[in-house]
Amino acid sequence: MTQPAKTPTDGTTASGPLAGLRVVEFTSIGPGPYAAMLLSDLGADVLRIDRAGGNGWPNPIADRGRATATIDIRTEEGRAYCLAATAGADVVIEGMRPGVMERLGLGPDVLCGQNPRLIYGRITGWGQDGPLANRAGHDINFVALSGALAAMGRPGEPASLPLNLVGDFGGGTMFLVFGILAALWERERSGRGQVVDAAIVDGVASLMGFFTGLAPFGHISLDRAENILGGAAPYYRCYLCADGREIAVGPLEPQFYAELMTRLGLVEFITCQNDRSRWPELAGALARTFAGKPRQHWVDLFEGSDACVAPVLDAAEAPSHPHMLARGVWQQRDGISQPAPAPRFSRTPGGARPAQDAAEMLEAWRQKGR
Repeated sequence: MTQPAKTPTDGTTASGPLAGLRVVEFTSIGPGPYAAMLLSDLGADVLRIDRAGGNGWPNPIADRGRATATIDIRTEEGRAYCLAATAGADVVIEGMRPGVMERLGLGPDVLCGQNPRLIYGRITGWGQDGPLANRAGHDINFVALSGALAAMGRPGEPASLPLNLVGDFGGGTMFLVFGILAALWERERSGRGQVVDAAIVDGVASLMGFFTGLAPFGHISLDRAENILGGAAPYYRCYLCADGREIAVGPLEPQFYAELMTRLGLVEFITCQNDRSRWPELAGALARTFAGKPRQHWVDLFEGSDACVAPVLDAAEAPSHPHMLARGVWQQRDGISQPAPAPRFSRTPGGARPAQDAAEMLEAWRQKGR
């Protein structure tokens, strides 16, 4: 019998399906720290090797659950510390430009040479090779080159930026973590580690596969004026309400679309869901209707319905939504609202752990051995 997913623990002790996994994180920005946080949330011991002053982006959520040692890895003493730490580790995460770790004497040939079981995870925007490998870049550039950014936004206007969720964290962090876990699984059979080259351009191109797989057959269009999942359809977009807040509607299926029209009193539009010639008229009717009442009116109207309507909540509002409260999606930690570990597990729930002591963590690794 399937057991319900357990709510994440408070994280005061190591728990979760990755308990016992040893991770050394060389500090970086963006996708690397977030990957280390995800592994820590699911039970891994994470030792961050930090630089003086940190990475410049202190973040109580993305930095949680670590043991941190401030080390100058450019010195012989610092390099020796790193070699000792990674000798007993399962995973390394680094986000430097290609070649930097090699010049420091901490590249995969050296670290995997002393620890053949080591999974060496590398996260970059362009990848470890190719004409752009050593060029500077950020999320916007990687998403642009991967074919995703062109599909986002309104026709005739510059592309809309999806924060750095699609590139850094979707195409970067998630593929890095996926690669690390796949390599750990393979190590169970071979006994050998390997290098994971997680490039954001690779990951975003993979994410776009859903759309590029459908487009050639006419099932979806990547043209902003035609893409129903990009806002081209009046019944799949956001609308302003009377109080300046927004409501999101998305009834793609005919029965859900009919329910939306019925509840709004726009039954004359029920038959025009697929009639693109009437979409401008429908969009105008929806805009006028939603603009006539405040957001809460529409939330109440669609309560319990399948019309696929939801309020557009800001980051301060989202934690207090009844559904989010019921699931414990956020937890109060260190005086702020933090997302609980995800996903959830029926037997081995993870937990956001407090800061650890680096010396104690390394000593525990040495005592347990490999």
